[in-house]
Amino acid sequence: MESAIHLLPAVLELPFRDGYVWSTLWVSLTVSVTAVVLSALVSIPVAIVMGFANFPGKQFVKSVINTGMGFPSVVVGLVVLFAVSNQGPLGAFDLIFTKQAMIMSQFVLATPPITAITLAAITGVDRNVRDAAHVLGGRRFDVALVVLKEARYGIITAILAGFGRAVSEVGSVLIVGGNITSSAGISKTRTLTTAIQLEARQGQYETAMILGAILVVLVLTINAIVIRLGDEGSMNR
Repeated sequence: MESAIHLLPAVLELPFRDGYVWSTLWVSLTVSVTAVVLSALVSIPVAIVMGFANFPGKQFVKSVINTGMGFPSVVVGLVVLFAVSNQGPLGAFDLIFTKQAMIMSQFVLATPPITAITLAAITGVDRNVRDAAHVLGGRRFDVALVVLKEARYGIITAILAGFGRAVSEVGSVLIVGGNITSSAGISKTRTLTTAIQLEARQGQYETAMILGAILVVLVLTINAIVIRLGDEGSMNR
């Protein structure tokens, strides 16, 4: 027992030395948060339009969005890699193996769940709410605001769900980011998930476990917030 206690500081010191873990965590959060913010700016307006408007092909668009929720991440990574490669349409911007390419990949992965869950939250608002807003003289814009207010917990849940998928992603970010660190061991494109994979394959299980614990805490925190918001949304209905 005493030997384990004496060993703990050494285990903790190794991966945190020279900012390796902190830089990896920073890259993970920077990439995921940026991707989710950009995705929300696109996904939520699309869900609002689909929730309030009827247009030809609406069911097809919904099917595409639902299919995208289960789209293989490695395929997304390959598509983005081609787009940013020298032969791709974005080759001139020199984005290959950069955080920008990783953001693009996570943007594609986060957009379908954010859109689908937001749309479900909007369409799930009781029809009586819309009718009451109409009866009180509300115009279409006013009715939309009332519905969005009722669906706010679902929309926040959608954003958190998108972040959960982005931050736990490994396949696509490994393909487009390259899992790169500087000569000093500071992460350039290495995320928590890709670092865990590498450290485990190299037999650095202590480092992999610490990185895994950080990732689990992040995911559990997100899940707890989603559950709490879902409970509050149910109580307020």
